[in-house]
Amino acid sequence: MPEVVVAKPREGKFNKNAARRVRAAGKIPAVLYGSGRDAVAVEVDPKQISRILYSESGHNTIFDVEVAGQPTAKAMIVDWQREPIKDQLIHIDLKRIALDKVLRVRVRVKLLGTPVGVKTEGGVLDQVLREVEVECLPADIPGHIDVDVSELGMHQVVRVSGLPHSEKIKYLTPEDATVAHVVHIREEVVAAPETAEAAAAVPGAPGAAPGEAAAAAPTEPEVMKKGKADAEAPAKK
Repeated sequence: MPEVVVAKPREGKFNKNAARRVRAAGKIPAVLYGSGRDAVAVEVDPKQISRILYSESGHNTIFDVEVAGQPTAKAMIVDWQREPIKDQLIHIDLKRIALDKVLRVRVRVKLLGTPVGVKTEGGVLDQVLREVEVECLPADIPGHIDVDVSELGMHQVVRVSGLPHSEKIKYLTPEDATVAHVVHIREEVVAAPETAEAAAAVPGAPGAAPGEAAAAAPTEPEVMKKGKADAEAPAKK
């Protein structure tokens, strides 16, 4: 059975003070819109919304929304805001959906296994894309997309083209976008430009003038880390 979210219509002015009163009463202000119908300002139970967001399918979960005086609608969470300090939900956007119309959604990519390049070559697995954007019918939205990376060697790459494909799902993220790769991270000591100049000012150092006093002490060598090269940016949440 799908989750049922009971949304109570909000009345009066819809400003910051009104939203604070809703939150003070233990609810979250929300907006329900979509499917060619008017948007409705509502309040919902934060525990119920959190349970949906932390479920296996997360924000792609399809559930029923009940609003007094309106027919029950299928909906999804399309946006949410959190208070940065306490990490509490403070606002939710709910969108009515039609089960016979395709949706654009973002789906989590789950890496399976430990790459050969990590086990035997001292590499590090770097996941560049944690979500990809797909287009499909609501009933075909996957909870996550699994990809086996156990055979991935040093400097080898998994791209979107290497993710599981099917006729039911169309990838909107570019096929050549990097999802994950194995990189070798090492530290290399590189002398800073001013080091040579400082060394020249030290008596007895190569290139120093006879009897010339030390103008400055040599600087410490600069440590530069080399890691991954470029990362493909995911599209919107």
